[in-house]
Amino acid sequence: MRDWIAVIITVLGVLLVLAGATLILLRALPARTPAPAAAADPSADTSVAPEPVPVTTRIAGAWKEPTAADRLIFWGIILLVLAAIAAGAITFNLGAAGGSVPATR
Repeated sequence: MRDWIAVIITVLGVLLVLAGATLILLRALPARTPAPAAAADPSADTSVAPEPVPVTTRIAGAWKEPTAADRLIFWGIILLVLAAIAAGAITFNLGAAGGSVPATR
């Protein structure tokens, strides 16, 4: 039963991480711009066009402002850690040893 729980949590964690990463990358991709209006209206001034924001800036902005995608990744990582604990890949050993300390003269 413990192995089944670990497998299910692992699969869900991986899916959440991949879904979040996909959403972040899709958000960082450049947006489609409509066709220039110059063809429809020759009097329109198209000499000043906004510069596109670099992809690295958009990715950095996505990490600075947490979105739903970031939360998916966060919960996916938590589930992966819980799966590792359930499978026994991560163990915690807490203990203390008592004994006499030799006296120094």
